[in-house]
Amino acid sequence: MTPLTNAKRDLVRQALASPVGPGGLGIRVVEGKRGAVKQIVLYIDPADYTCSRLAAELADEWVEYVTATEITGWAVSYRSAINRFCKAMDAQAGTAAARLTLSRSGLVDLMVEWERGLPKTYAAGSMWPGYLSSGVRTLIMRRDDHADRQVDPALARLVRGPITIPWGESNERDEFTRAEKRAMVSAAWKCVQAMEARIKQGWELAGTGRHPGTGSWTSIPDLLWALGHGGLQPAEIRTAMPSAACWPEELRKVALRADGTFVSNASKHRLIKYLVETLYPTTLDLHAFRVLLVDATGHAPEELTQFGAKDVEFLPKGVRLTLVKNRASRMRHRAFYDANPSSAADDAAGDVFSDQPRREASEVVRRLMAATDRARQNAPHITDSLFVRATAWTDGRLVFDKWNPLVPKANFATWLHTWGVAVTGERHVGRLRKSTKVEKAIVTGGRISAAADDHTQETFAGHYAQGTTLRILSGQVINTAQEHWFNKALAKDEDAKGPTVVTPETVDQLQDADQLQALGLAAREADGIIQGQLDMGVTHCRNPWESPFSPAGELCSVAPLRCLECRNAWILPSQLPQLLLFEEHLERLRRRLPPMVFTAQWGQSFTNLKAVLAGRSDADKALARKHIEAGRESLNLPLYYSRGCPLSG
Repeated sequence: MTPLTNAKRDLVRQALASPVGPGGLGIRVVEGKRGAVKQIVLYIDPADYTCSRLAAELADEWVEYVTATEITGWAVSYRSAINRFCKAMDAQAGTAAARLTLSRSGLVDLMVEWERGLPKTYAAGSMWPGYLSSGVRTLIMRRDDHADRQVDPALARLVRGPITIPWGESNERDEFTRAEKRAMVSAAWKCVQAMEARIKQGWELAGTGRHPGTGSWTSIPDLLWALGHGGLQPAEIRTAMPSAACWPEELRKVALRADGTFVSNASKHRLIKYLVETLYPTTLDLHAFRVLLVDATGHAPEELTQFGAKDVEFLPKGVRLTLVKNRASRMRHRAFYDANPSSAADDAAGDVFSDQPRREASEVVRRLMAATDRARQNAPHITDSLFVRATAWTDGRLVFDKWNPLVPKANFATWLHTWGVAVTGERHVGRLRKSTKVEKAIVTGGRISAAADDHTQETFAGHYAQGTTLRILSGQVINTAQEHWFNKALAKDEDAKGPTVVTPETVDQLQDADQLQALGLAAREADGIIQGQLDMGVTHCRNPWESPFSPAGELCSVAPLRCLECRNAWILPSQLPQLLLFEEHLERLRRRLPPMVFTAQWGQSFTNLKAVLAGRSDADKALARKHIEAGRESLNLPLYYSRGCPLSG
């Protein structure tokens, strides 16, 4: 914040004494990352604006709104909206701004002009213009909701209507490709195995060392013993060690820079860093465990770094974890079962992951607990995370604290580069979470209820289902379905006992006679179907002179009663109303006729009709019934059946 004048300091003191102070002052209290409470004073001084009366009204609403809703995270955004709005009113109204209030007319045009000018001050597609406009509108609506507070009616109608500017678009992260994900998981296991071998060798060397005071301050085993068993701090080791000029070659090698050069000034710092990394997991190492846990569980990265040893329960064939999702304020107990439990002998031999590692959460958690065990023993105050690291601070202390994955030179992007994993797009671990969701959606056959197992289905559909992979798969599914129905429309099976169904998905592909001729229809038949000349009532007929129910060369005598059993029939989407009417007619017959009689006479037609209607959506059927109710559609049947039965049945 900018330095406060004495007058503003007095206002801030008043704000601290009361949630709602003079001039529209507010307090925001937020929880720190480590549970501490951090107090930030936010204020709006109406005297900073020419439209001071307008600013005071908005500020009062802002303070009350933030206090009532406790939306501490958005308090700054609302303040920014008021600041931008009041500055714009000063510029647009000039000296007349002093008379502006929410209760006076004339503010409508000024507000519309301000809203329309907001997008020009931000990058294309930014959502901030929408946020700022919505914030001011919310405060004005809140004031209008109070009977004792005056708001111009025209202004109230404006703010309750749609925003006059586009909201913009948020850029969703796309998932990693499956090849990138496989490379990432493979690199993570290599990293874990290399770290385990390094730490194992380091403690073995430390076990062979002794106190450097009785041994040597230039012996690596003795220095490891001093740091691991002797309890010496890095500052003590640096002070007791001789100058770099007296170091043996073995010691100089471990203190080389990345380019292979040896710099005396930084040699002791690099040596201490090497000693710490030899005994404990580094910040870079722990990225591998997070990758493996996201891959094995499919949960959010922040959840998987926020459970401690008390939150782990090993099962005979898996592990149960207590996971906390801060964003949703939810605690969940989730069990993750092993797909192919290994034998105790395999576990003892340590060959479980020697070839192609299994994606099992239990094994990842076991290895994580083993890798960070000594670090966690030195940090008993950290009970809510297994991700504990050791770092040598510049002041010479060895510090064990919670893992910070955002360290500039040891972040996720650095880990990817270190292990040679090339990815396209943003190098963010959140994309890995999306990749696991995509795989789950594929495995579950696209069922959102199964894929969205740790959040709402709306969140999955709006966030995770927008990835490239699922969009491509969705397109393939749609194309496959269209191809299936189109092939069904092309079917020329002479033994078929029913009509050819043309669905709405394929009707656009059958718009001209040439396309219909490609299906095996004669030119005259194709033209007849296109022009509606072969409409038999409930279906079209490719050739009513070649009916299987009448002698060859004679006009079909049973249409439309037997069309649903005829291979010459073509059912188009436009005939849905007649099909629904025919269904009602057959339902009446089914209730009147004995079951055996109805089945013998109408069983095949009824079965085929039900199959055709099952392929139409509820929306299509509802629209067809509206046509029927409007009197636009009717069912034309002969007065008597071929057996002489009256139409009434």
